[in-house]
Formats: sequence, C-alpha cells, structure tokens
Amino acid sequence: MRADTIRKNADMVTFARSGLRAILKRQLGFTLVELMVTVVIIGILSAIAYPSYTQYVLRTNRAEARAILMESVQFLERNYTTANRYDQTSAGAAIALPYLTSPKTGTTKYNITAAYGAAPAQTFTLSATPTGVMSTDACGTYTLDNTGIQGSGGTIAECWAR
Repeated sequence: MRADTIRKNADMVTFARSGLRAILKRQLGFTLVELMVTVVIIGILSAIAYPSYTQYVLRTNRAEARAILMESVQFLERNYTTANRYDQTSAGAAIALPYLTSPKTGTTKYNITAAYGAAPAQTFTLSATPTGVMSTDACGTYTLDNTGIQGSGGTIAECWAR
C-alpha cells in the first residue's frame, strides 16, 4: 500500500508539473485588454499629475524671484546704513545689486532691476520682470519698494502668499 501511495503522489506531481508547463507555455505575453487597461491607468495618472507639476514649477520660480528681491532689499538697506542713500556706496561708487537674475544660476526666469528716487536716492523700487517660460505668468512683474510695499501683475494676496 505504501508503494501504491508513493506512485499516486508521483503521478500527481508529474501531472501538476506538466499542467504548469502548459499554462506557462501558453502565457508568453500580455493580452490586448491588459495592455489597454495599463495605458488607460497611465493616461489618467498623467492627466492629473502633469498640471500639478507645472503649477508647482511656476510657484517655485515665483518664490525664488521673491526671495532674491528680499535679499536685494537687505543688501540695499545695509548700504543705506553706511552711505545714507540707496544708489551709491559711502565712497561714492554706484551700487550694483548682488543678483540681476532669478534663479541665481541656470536659465533666467526673472530679470531683477532697481529704480532709485531723485538724488540723493532716499527711495528705491526693485522689480522682478518675468522672462522666458515665465513671461506669460499671471503674476507678472513683482515689485518691492523701500517701505516694504509689494506689487505684482496679479492679485498681491495670490502672488506674494504662494
């Protein structure tokens, strides 16, 4: 009886292996339905992800331009404490902003400029003008003056808060 049981088990293993081989031989690829479901899922995910990504990139570029404006304000204020004017150093040399573009390196997204009041320059207005991929941005040109008043082409709450 023991030999008979062993033979039955061996036959079942052989049958299972041959059945598995047959299944594996038949499934060498994906069905058209499986491929189409995958394509639809990828399409839906990319339709959601791409607009979110582009908005994130725009917000990042804006934030960097605002940060450079703030850094430039600090630079001009430090100069003002020694020269008592914004447009010249205490030695009488014309002041140059530390950064004229945003980002500091790489492809320019904003050009940074300064406009000074009449001599002796007791006021200034810094501007970050969009260029390149940012030229059609809804926030437009960012401005910041010596009193801290912020401006932009869009609503200030929307453009300066994000």
